[in-house]
Order: sequence, then C-alpha cells, then structure tokens
Amino acid sequence: MSKWKIVADSGCDYRQLAQLAPDTEFVSVPLSIQIGDQTFVDDASLDIDQMVSVMQSTSEAATSACPSTQAYEEAFAGAENVIVVTITGGLSGSFNAARVARDMYLEEHPDAKIHLIDSLSAGGEMDLLVTEINRLIASGLEFEEVVSAITTYQEKSKLLFVLAKVDNLVKNGRLSKLVGAVVGLLNIRMVGEASSEGKLELLKKARGHKKSVTAAWEEMKKAGYKGGRIIMAHRNNDKFFQQFSDLVKETYPEASIEEVATSGLCSFYAEEGGLLMGYER
Repeated sequence: MSKWKIVADSGCDYRQLAQLAPDTEFVSVPLSIQIGDQTFVDDASLDIDQMVSVMQSTSEAATSACPSTQAYEEAFAGAENVIVVTITGGLSGSFNAARVARDMYLEEHPDAKIHLIDSLSAGGEMDLLVTEINRLIASGLEFEEVVSAITTYQEKSKLLFVLAKVDNLVKNGRLSKLVGAVVGLLNIRMVGEASSEGKLELLKKARGHKKSVTAAWEEMKKAGYKGGRIIMAHRNNDKFFQQFSDLVKETYPEASIEEVATSGLCSFYAEEGGLLMGYER
C-alpha cells in the first residue's frame, strides 16, 4: 500500500509524472471521446494524431464522456492519502463522478483520506496543480497541510488559452456559429481564460499568429503575472511556445516555462495549433 496517490483525469496532459515524491503513485483516469461511431479512450496508448484526423474529417459533433465512478474507485485503491484533480465541472461530469466514487470508497475504507479538487480549468493549469501537489508531498507535509497549501496555490494559478480553430466548440454548442465562422475565415485566434466559475471566457480576438503571441502576453500581465512558473500544453505549435517563451524571458529571464503535448481530451478542445497555458500569478 502506498502512502499517497495523485489522481487526475485526462484533462491533465501528463500520463506519468517525472520525479514522483517518495511513496507516491500518479494515476491518470481517462475520459473518452466519441466521434461518429468511434470511441477513443484518452490513455497512454491513444494515437492522438489519428483521433484528430478522424475528428477533422467528420461534420458530426464529437463528444467527450467522463470516467465512470468505478474507474475512480479503482484509482483510489491502495493508498492512505488521495488527492484528485478533475477538469472543470463546467465542461464535464468528471468531478461529480469522482465525488460519488469518493463517498462509495470511504464507506468501504473509512480510514482513507480523499480530497477532491475541481480545477475549474484544463490543460496547463491542471498540469501545474498536479506538479505542485507532488512537490508538496515530497516536502514531507501531512495530508491536511497539503490540502491547505494546494487550495491557496489554486487561487494564484490561472489558465490562458489561444485557439486557432474552434470547429469542435461550435459543433458542441460551446461557441456560436458566427464566432466560429469569423475565426475560420479571417485567420483570427481566440485568446481567452478559464473564468472563476470554470467556463471558457473570450478575452480578445487577435488576427494572425504574431498578434496572438502579443495578445496572450498582454492578457497574462494584466491578470497579474510576475515571473511565476508556466506550463504550456499545446497541439503542434512549437512556434508559439518558442516566441512566447522569448517574450516572457525578456522581462523575467529566470521564469520556468515547460512545454507539454496536449492530451487527447485537450487536443479535442484546443484543436490543431491550440494551446492551454497554466501560469502562476
């Protein structure tokens, strides 16, 4: 039995964590993506390129399905302390599934401790939360201390997204068709954030790649960025990562900026060229 488990659904981009804290396991609980009659399970074996190509070649709305309560219960098994991070409840039922699973698990295992976090976010911000939980555990804190510290940390973390394609969000009714048409026709990038309620909120439209880099940087500074950690999860957009990193480092040369490939689920939401960037304020 391990002392700790960090459990995250696949709104987090990591499939495994580098430098895991001692006596700690990391478990990724996959969501699944349904495109027409095909189901793609967002685990380590998913061919994301193939999934995206199927998604782009169909006009049907693709949908995502949250993990089952059973999948969460299995993920909790065999640890004294469990910290769970889910994608925003505003986009998925994953948090609710985890909550039901926790209640059922604790009936059978009353000595276990399980703390649930609705990230109110996805992608890079979830990645930040997961790596911070790992760091807190490694520093030797007790369960309640980790919970208290990560709650404070979450208030200082944010998500900024830049999307070059929004077909999926339009097909799923998350964005209006009008906005979708504008993005497609005019080479517009949507720059937005996860709101405090965990909804995708548009901040500005930037025309073309170069302006989107500047717009993202402006929005981040406006939200209170002062040189903290950044994790940028992106779908095939090395150019943005490089140029944005250069921009940040002009002002904050010591800033830690990590690059991660988007999970299947985050590729589903961000689409080609999209990115979901978590940062510390």
